[in-house]
Amino acid sequence: VLATMVDRYRAVWTPERLAALTETGRSEQEIVTLASIIQAEARVESEMPRISGVYHNRLESGWLLQADPTVLYALGGYRERLLYAAIDSVADNPYNTYAHRGLPPGPIGAPGELAIDAALRPEEHDFMYFVARPDGSHRFSRSLSEHNNAREEARGRD
Repeated sequence: VLATMVDRYRAVWTPERLAALTETGRSEQEIVTLASIIQAEARVESEMPRISGVYHNRLESGWLLQADPTVLYALGGYRERLLYAAIDSVADNPYNTYAHRGLPPGPIGAPGELAIDAALRPEEHDFMYFVARPDGSHRFSRSLSEHNNAREEARGRD
């Protein structure tokens, strides 16, 4: 089983993806780690490149990633809603991207090819935030004030 998994993983890294990896300036582990976060965040596959773009923008700006899936991983599993108390309870965990800059030390799951492609080729834009809507799609924002408004709307408090 393990050999099959390794073979499948190697097959994903086509010459085209390896060339894209070189262009990113990131390591394979960093791209797979980022792809795993994208995979966990995206409920709408077509949003993966845009979500990736937000994460790339935040990393390049030196911001905290603030990716909920990494905190859920640090907490040991899924929760319906991520509360600040839960985030604070794992502040020392290196997977808590609300407390630690950059990518976590490794993947939080096994990303699919679409997520890997999104990590390798993020959509170029100036969005810095996003919030999940009840239907699983996301609203993307450029500023904190836009983001806070989007959060309120997503929670149904228009």
